[in-house]
Amino acid sequence: MSRDGEHTVGFIDLGTNSARLLVVRSHPDRAYSELNRLKEVVRLGEGEFIANVLQPQAMHRAALVCRKFVEMAQGYDAEKIVAVATSASRDARNKDVFLKRLRREAGVDVRIISGKEEARLIYLGVSSGLKLGDEKALFIDIGGGSTEIVVGDQQEYFYLDSLNLGAIRLYTKFFSPLETGPVTQRRYKKIQRHVRQSSVRTIQRVKPLKFSRAVGSSGTLINLAEIAAKLCHPSGSGSVDVLTRADLKTVVAHLCSLSVEERAKVPGINPERADIIIPGAAIIDTLMEDLNLSEIRISDRGLREGMPIDYLSGSGSSEWMDHRTFRKRSILQLGHSCGFEEAHAKHVAELSLQLFDSSKAVGLHKLGEPERELLEYAGLLHDIGIFLSYRRHRAHSYYFIRNAELLGFDETEIAVMAVTVLYHHKSYPRRKHPQFAELDKRHRRVVRILCVLLRLAESLDRTHGQVVKQVEFRPMDKKTTQLDVTAEGDCQLEIGELQNHAWSFKKTFKKRLALSLNGVEIEEPTSPDPQTVSS
Repeated sequence: MSRDGEHTVGFIDLGTNSARLLVVRSHPDRAYSELNRLKEVVRLGEGEFIANVLQPQAMHRAALVCRKFVEMAQGYDAEKIVAVATSASRDARNKDVFLKRLRREAGVDVRIISGKEEARLIYLGVSSGLKLGDEKALFIDIGGGSTEIVVGDQQEYFYLDSLNLGAIRLYTKFFSPLETGPVTQRRYKKIQRHVRQSSVRTIQRVKPLKFSRAVGSSGTLINLAEIAAKLCHPSGSGSVDVLTRADLKTVVAHLCSLSVEERAKVPGINPERADIIIPGAAIIDTLMEDLNLSEIRISDRGLREGMPIDYLSGSGSSEWMDHRTFRKRSILQLGHSCGFEEAHAKHVAELSLQLFDSSKAVGLHKLGEPERELLEYAGLLHDIGIFLSYRRHRAHSYYFIRNAELLGFDETEIAVMAVTVLYHHKSYPRRKHPQFAELDKRHRRVVRILCVLLRLAESLDRTHGQVVKQVEFRPMDKKTTQLDVTAEGDCQLEIGELQNHAWSFKKTFKKRLALSLNGVEIEEPTSPDPQTVSS
């Protein structure tokens, strides 16, 4: 329940190794008060990375913990639960099954985010706990399934990356569950070679950015710093806030000499990390070597703390903190990277929004602001595939959007935009098409609506001359909806293209589409839609 503009929100970070909860009360000035936080080890990625399949017991543990988190947040009268899942979930071939299970058993809708989006949220969380000013810092977060690397100052990031390197992922790759003895130097060097090969391009890009300090986050780094403080500085002179490379080497040598059972008893260690601590250490050890870091400062903040900052930024007034502006900037960056025709793209996006608002006003659909925003972005990106070739450019546009790791979006939002663009002309979405079939029932319905509106909008600027200025739907009778088109100049090609979409309009909205141009009704074409029989 809100009071005087305050709202209570629960944030869940469902990681590969641990699940974290943060419950906050937001204030009208975008500040927030922390009400509770919790962390539980779930080992969601346990046994997954062999075949990229989440295991039944791991999903069961995660569902139980998420249910516990939801109930705790509700105990604080949370009005909303914002939940994201990271590496283990995004790599899993059975992620849809898992998400449905979380919805059914835990009562929470979890969004899967890309690696770069994870890096961005981590940057928000960690940087907000530092006083950097214009000082540039390197951020490293080592999770169970991935490692995120960011370079940024207090206000913005300059580089984001996510590597498929994580403590559980590497443990699965280099160890069997039956191996519980010491780790040989040869085995450790083999892990390091893999880390080096996987991170070489990232290292090459980060080095020239000239950061002045390194900051590490995540349970692996926190635990290594705690072990180093006790092992290397038993007198108490060591700090758990800093991990030096020299101390890390000492810790690694000691941990490798022990069995898993002995490791679990090392002062400072979290016993639940005894098996995966060495693969995690190999990641930071290698990165510190290759980046020539003498030390790394440790932060107890991370993705969980970045989520409320990102969520509450939606009500902000400054551009860099405005969430929607940030998302749109991410979209435009992709468009510019693909050399899109910006004037045409923006006009199609604007016409798409006019169609969305007008069709909602006359009762053709009941979609809301989230879907409206995705339609605008699909309009901006609908032709970016031409960068590769005009032939099959819709499929190329789909591929670019699906694989660009757009920041600020979850996987479902990206999929909706990509599939909408795929069907913005010619073929109508059908269950037999794999790109469409991968969406759940609700989002298939969303795409059918959005793609029809987008194909109408694209047709309205067929000549790329922006001659159509305004469009508005008007109900005629129970079976017919008319689209009134206002144009300045010749738009016969646009009208002809509109008529080609009469069938898909009727298929989606169960209404016949009639047209008028500058107040004059246009005679309906006698030929059937040429694109529906074969599609």
